[in-house]
Amino acid sequence: MDQPRGVAIDIEGLHKSFNHHRVLQGVDLHIEPGEIMVIVGGSGEGKSVLLRHIAGLEAPDAGSIALNAIDLQAYLALPPERKPFRLSMVFQGSALLNSMTVAENVSLRLREHRTQPPQEIERIVATCLEQVDLAGAGDVLPGELSGGMRKRAAIARALAVEPQVILYDEPTADLDPILTVQIAQLVKRIQTTRGATQVIVAHDLLLATEIGTHIAVLHEGRIVDYQTADAFVRSDHPFTQEFLRAARLSASDAGPRR
Repeated sequence: MDQPRGVAIDIEGLHKSFNHHRVLQGVDLHIEPGEIMVIVGGSGEGKSVLLRHIAGLEAPDAGSIALNAIDLQAYLALPPERKPFRLSMVFQGSALLNSMTVAENVSLRLREHRTQPPQEIERIVATCLEQVDLAGAGDVLPGELSGGMRKRAAIARALAVEPQVILYDEPTADLDPILTVQIAQLVKRIQTTRGATQVIVAHDLLLATEIGTHIAVLHEGRIVDYQTADAFVRSDHPFTQEFLRAARLSASDAGPRR
């Protein structure tokens, strides 16, 4: 059976509290298969918490998440060989294991599941490293890489399982503008070559408008604005306007989409 190139994600009425502090207060969001959804909002608004729910790393107090109409909890309960699609996450700090080489980090999930022979795993690793412009870096330790290279190695690890959903938590945090552009180009290339659904938590609004298919604004525990990337800078929602002013981003700053 052919694998889907992208997966629809439906979030309905999602609530989550920590120590009586309400973080998510009824999040509703639909994400189309194969699109790049960027979730933005102020610090402490719960963007990463929402992403961790989609990844299945947090359980909601109420509400539901479905992937291609399959309840997330039912999907997570399936053994790997019965899952109809795969999901990967790129963590903010890259989360590479410093005691392992880049190739060992990229192949970790494949070696754990033992679904391919070693020669095939080597081929997959080489392909993924080439796709993120790290060909030949397989024998290097993460500590020897620059910040941008570590981000790309983490993305290669996510790609190794051929996911139909890729989640990114602040993939350009702590990167300079040139490296940020490189990561943005890589995300767009993944959309073109793999068609995976990509969900990105970001604080960089210029990045969001450059790579996003849609942009969702999380504020006070809910999605308060939802726009195409082209329309985002012209949104009339009061919080979005305030957010754009704080970022000093206007319609003219965003420029033409490429």
